[in-house]
Amino acid sequence: MNISDRPLDVPVDGPLKGTLVLDFSQFLSGPSAALRLADLGARVIKIERPEGGDDCRNLYLSDCVLDGESTLFHAINRDKESYCADLKNPAHREDIHALIRRADILIANFRPGVMARLGLDYAAVKAINPNIVYGEITGYGTAGPWKDRPGQDLLLQALSGLTWLSGSKDDGPVAMGVPVADIFTGAQLVQGVLAALFAREFSGEGAHVEISMLEAMLDFQFEPLTILLHDQQQKIERAAVNGAHTLVAGAYGFYRTADGYIALSMGRVQDLAQLLDCPALLPYAAPGVAFKERDAIKQILADHLPSQTTSHWLSLLEPADIWCAEVLDWDQLLQHDGFTALDMLQSLPLASGTPLTTSRCPIRLDGELLWGNQPAPNLGQHQAAIDLALKNKQQK
Repeated sequence: MNISDRPLDVPVDGPLKGTLVLDFSQFLSGPSAALRLADLGARVIKIERPEGGDDCRNLYLSDCVLDGESTLFHAINRDKESYCADLKNPAHREDIHALIRRADILIANFRPGVMARLGLDYAAVKAINPNIVYGEITGYGTAGPWKDRPGQDLLLQALSGLTWLSGSKDDGPVAMGVPVADIFTGAQLVQGVLAALFAREFSGEGAHVEISMLEAMLDFQFEPLTILLHDQQQKIERAAVNGAHTLVAGAYGFYRTADGYIALSMGRVQDLAQLLDCPALLPYAAPGVAFKERDAIKQILADHLPSQTTSHWLSLLEPADIWCAEVLDWDQLLQHDGFTALDMLQSLPLASGTPLTTSRCPIRLDGELLWGNQPAPNLGQHQAAIDLALKNKQQK
């Protein structure tokens, strides 16, 4: 496992250098969007409650804690500054208004109406700064019977139909093992915010960028949804055996071997029959039956592949350019040369000196990696410096 030992005192640079982001969001979806903007060079100030701050600081999902706060918080809020404000306090609101006047982007992810009650909805913020790009995430949009429901990842997976795409036919609903609704929605918001920021260069005007987690999850499933809308007779069903992609025919899936698992992607059944010495597949070699008979094909392979090791099967399939791979767990992945070659990990020391080891931004610009520079902030860590800057600005 390789962890970069690059110097940490290098100033943050990137295409968004000079851009100021106010991050009013908490938990995962909004903060993940703000994190990516920070990775791209923006200065991100995280606006938090004086008492307790972002609830994610104490979201101990895995009982993994660094310096008394959730490791998840540290991972998703690195390279940000922390500024505390009681938004019900008039004096604090004036400070926030002063920040808004200087900001380029504002991000929020509350239920509909919350920012309005705080006097910080888009109309109010635009009145303060007409050029601001206001990025807003909701769970289900601002209308309809679900608008006031909590926009929590598992609930979005459940309501969006996503849980019927993973696993096999008889498994019941299967949730994804990562907060896909949160992270994908955050990524979608970044796309919209950057587009609005680009458009502002020509129009001189800001914009209100809105996305709901439900809409993001429906977009995530655009392939099966499009088929369903065009063919009402064809149900989108998972395979009964070794289910994987619901729309792909043939052998596609994971299979147990003598010492682990192998992934078989798209390939001709006839080629698999010959390379794996599995004549039982030959009756299903015609391309036209690959989808209709996928359960039979998968069952034959599930019975055949445990007879040899994963490496044995790979040695037969890879030279023939059959798309396949070993199925790794985390320990195997982190020790693999394929992972090490990516230089994907970075270590950022917390204020106590405790190292935070986490992933870097996956984007490369002109061949250069985008590294983090600072760990997640302590609550209110940058309060004094920001207040001083605001005071100096007002005196000029």
